[in-house]
Amino acid sequence: MAASASWTLTWKSVQISCLILFIVTIQVRSETLEDDLLFAPGGQLNMKMGQAKPQRFLLYDVNPGEGFNLRRDVYMRIANLVKKLQERDNWVLVLPPWGRLYHWKSRNMQQVRIPWSTFFDVESLNRHVPVVEFEDYMKITGEGAIDEHVYLQSYKEGWTNGKWEERMHERECNDPPTYQKNGEGKYRGWYWGYSEAYARNFRCLSIQGSAGDLAPFLTKNITARSVMIDRAETVLHDTFGRSDYWEARRSLRFAKPLRDIGDEFRRTYLDSSDSKDKTPILDDWREMKPTAGSAKGGPYIAVHLRRQDFARNNRKEVASLPKAATHIKKKLKELKLKKVFVATDAPASEIDQLKVHLKGYEVYNYIPPRTVHDRFMDGGVAIIDQWICAHARYFIGTGQSTFTFRIFEERQLLGFDTKMTYNRFCGDGEPTDCDPPSVWAVVY
Repeated sequence: MAASASWTLTWKSVQISCLILFIVTIQVRSETLEDDLLFAPGGQLNMKMGQAKPQRFLLYDVNPGEGFNLRRDVYMRIANLVKKLQERDNWVLVLPPWGRLYHWKSRNMQQVRIPWSTFFDVESLNRHVPVVEFEDYMKITGEGAIDEHVYLQSYKEGWTNGKWEERMHERECNDPPTYQKNGEGKYRGWYWGYSEAYARNFRCLSIQGSAGDLAPFLTKNITARSVMIDRAETVLHDTFGRSDYWEARRSLRFAKPLRDIGDEFRRTYLDSSDSKDKTPILDDWREMKPTAGSAKGGPYIAVHLRRQDFARNNRKEVASLPKAATHIKKKLKELKLKKVFVATDAPASEIDQLKVHLKGYEVYNYIPPRTVHDRFMDGGVAIIDQWICAHARYFIGTGQSTFTFRIFEERQLLGFDTKMTYNRFCGDGEPTDCDPPSVWAVVY
C-alpha cells in the first residue's frame, strides 16, 4: 500500500513538472510568435515552429525624380538583395508607398501614400521574397520608426584613376542631407508622406557596385532590426538578365483589377481574349514557362509613342507623328490588320493628328472612366495601357523608354516571339532601318 502511494505521488510530480514545462514553453514561444507567423513567401502565414530568428526589415527609397517604371526595376534589385540576406537572417522587404511622381500630372487628385496593392499583386511578390506594405510594417513594430537610415551616394572624387571598380565605404555625406535631426534626436524628412515616420540614426555610404554588395555590410556592420536603403537606384543588378533577375520580374505581376479592366477593353474593342490569343495566365507565376512564339496575340498592333518631355529631349531618336504613322501603316498592311492601339502621353490634339494620318484604320486609346481614374490614379491607367499593349499581335515601342522596355518583358513572359515584340520607331534623325532594341531572353 505504501509503495502504491509512493508511485502515485511520483506520477503526480511528473505530471506537474510537465505542466510547468508546457506553460514555460508557451510563454517563451509567445514572445517570438509574431516573428514566426508573419509573411512567408506565398502570402501565407509562416507556421514553422522551429524558426527562432527574429524578423528584420529592409526598407528602401529611390531618387524622387525617377519614374514609375525605373522604380519597378529598382524593386527587383532590392528584392534579390533580400533573397541573399535571407541566407543568414529572417529579412522582410518593406514596400515603399507610391506618390509624388513627375509624370503623374492629374490635378485635384491626392496621389501620395499609395500602397503597392493598388498597382501590383502583393501575394505574387511574396512568392519570391517576403514583402509587407509600409503601413503594415508600422502596425507590426507599433510605430513609424526606422532604426538605421543608410543614404547611398557616389564617390565624391569619382572613379579611381578614371576606372570604374566595385568598392564601398562609409563616409561623410557629399551634400547636406534633406533628413535633419530634431530636438528629440529623431531624423525627420520625406518618408512617403507619413508625418509619424522618422529614423533613429542616419549615415551616408559611398558605393560603386551591385545591390548584393550591400549584403555583407547589412549583416556584419548593422545589427538594427530595421534598415532603410535610400537612393537605391545607385546600386546595379547583381546578375542582369539571369534567372534571379527573371524570377523577381516574373513575380512583379499587375494587380488583378487592373488586368481585368485591360482584358475587358480588349474584348470590347479589339476582339482579343486570352483563349483566342493563346495568352493564358496561371495563378502562380512559378508554374508559367511558355515557349517563345507560343502566344498569338489579338488582331491588332499596339504602339507606345512617347511625346512631351521625352520627345523634346530626344529629338533625333523620337519619330515625328507622320513618320510614326508611316511605320504603323506599313506593319498593318504586312500583317493584314485594321486595328491599332496607342499608348501615349501625347495631348488629345496629337492623338487626333495621328488618327488623320491613319485614316482608313481603327485607332484606339484607353480613356479611363472617372471611377477607374479615381480608384487607380495615373499609375493604374499606365498599367492598363501596358497590359493592352502586351497582348497585341505586334508591338512597336519608343527607344530608350523604360515604359516600352517593361512591355517588352511582359510580352516575353506571355510567350510572344521576340520578332513580334522587340521593335521600335526610328527617330527623325535615324534611317528607317535603324537598329532594333537588344533582346533579353527569359531565363527560367
